[in-house]
Amino acid sequence: MSDRFTSAIIVAAGDSTRMGFKMSKQLIPLNGHAAIEYTLKAFQDCNLIDEIIVVARSADIDSIAHIAFNFKKVSSVTSGGATRTLSVKRGIRAANKRVTHYAIHDGARVLITPEQIEKVLNAAFECNAAAPGTPVTDTVKMIDENGVILSTPDRSAMWSVQTPQVFEKELYRRAMDHAEANQLAVTDDCSMVEAIGEKVRLIRGEYSNIKLTTPVDITLAEALLKKRK
Repeated sequence: MSDRFTSAIIVAAGDSTRMGFKMSKQLIPLNGHAAIEYTLKAFQDCNLIDEIIVVARSADIDSIAHIAFNFKKVSSVTSGGATRTLSVKRGIRAANKRVTHYAIHDGARVLITPEQIEKVLNAAFECNAAAPGTPVTDTVKMIDENGVILSTPDRSAMWSVQTPQVFEKELYRRAMDHAEANQLAVTDDCSMVEAIGEKVRLIRGEYSNIKLTTPVDITLAEALLKKRK
């Protein structure tokens, strides 16, 4: 498909509450470089990505733009909304009019690689919606409001979903319109697509594709990045 055009929407507008730092986790130094740099480089180096749009907190716009525009595929750095869904919507508004697919990624997943991105993209090109994930390794418990175990789901069919989550343009816009019209509270983009009865293919990702959420993740990310080098 020669006219395929993929826009990566890097969502970097979270408030970093669980990290416990005053600075955005996108700007936390990892082995001497801001965290967001690793994310941007992976998408820059993926040949199937045509442009990159970064959605950041208003307070971080200048700092992140100073980093992001060093990557030639970055076309825009825009401010996020009150929710993740609104932030993604703002990123989509900034996308090139030629866009055929959106690759939506958490900016704090700094260990994503060009190879992983390409794998998800190729799956989405075939079936319109795809995301990476990994089988759950811990036993999962369902509990009540008092913390008492109610049940133990079979983990053999349970996966943890990651990003980037990739969608054909019209499918994603239809899912987003439905979510807004019905005021759906969704935790990821796949959920919106599932809500309109469409299927998302989950492909095997990497356990290393962690999200920077707590301080221990910084230690782990630095160690994995050093090992890659």
